[in-house]
Amino acid sequence: MTKSRLSSVKLIECPRDAMQGLSPFIPTEVKTSYLQQLLSVGFDTLDFGSFVSPKAIPQMADTTQVLEGLDLSATRTKLLAIIANSRGAADAAQHKQIDYLGYPFSISETFQIRNTNATIQESLLRVNDILEIADRSNKEVVIYISMGFGNPYGDPWNVDIVLKWVHQLREMGVKIFSLSDTIGVSSPDNISYLFESLIPSLPDIEFGAHLHTTPTTWQEKIQAAFESGCRRFDGALKGYGGCPMAREELTGNMPMEKMVGYFSPLGSIPDIHLDRLSDSLDMVPSVFPHG
Repeated sequence: MTKSRLSSVKLIECPRDAMQGLSPFIPTEVKTSYLQQLLSVGFDTLDFGSFVSPKAIPQMADTTQVLEGLDLSATRTKLLAIIANSRGAADAAQHKQIDYLGYPFSISETFQIRNTNATIQESLLRVNDILEIADRSNKEVVIYISMGFGNPYGDPWNVDIVLKWVHQLREMGVKIFSLSDTIGVSSPDNISYLFESLIPSLPDIEFGAHLHTTPTTWQEKIQAAFESGCRRFDGALKGYGGCPMAREELTGNMPMEKMVGYFSPLGSIPDIHLDRLSDSLDMVPSVFPHG
């Protein structure tokens, strides 16, 4: 494996995913200060907030105010905002600071309705609208294939279903996909099988891994994805967060500091400032309840 391939890893830090399911409201100024620190670390992208109904995700009601408080003059990190419909996309698109619009597209009909109040077919229409909005506003769209590794609802799941939706969305113009293990059911075997089925056959598409995990299974999942060709990885410091629409007990996000520890010896993330990462970790207890 060449060094050029190793150095292409992108790390996407997801404080939005870490915060969104928490009931105690994190003050806007605390969020802003934390995000500002994360912007100094050297992550490729920061999944910083969402433009969704505050009734659905009250923790993210202040995303616009947080964005206005950020200084982006000295960072290379790009900003990604999650949206759930064309209205949210239009709201996010008004902000020049935002580079990516992220939309959760579930291949589980039950979860798609639960998460975005839309069927899969309705979500296809939304994706089309979102792509048009993104094109007009010079944004890129990231589609999260929610329940990409299975679901707890009894809806059909297999690799062919994943491939079907990826191919259909690609034909619509989507260029970046993140396969999402929404409830932590992925295994090294199905991670490898999915990425090895997708990446070689669609070399023009960027595939990422948004893997939720338990404290003991993070490394085997990251290794399986990396060795299968994945070079885009989502995570959150200390593994905080998960999807509040998925189930009562949240499975944690992939711990970002552990991924940095995994990739650093490989020379694959040369732009990460370890001292600033350490400073960010020091802030976690003051940001998250019971941190």
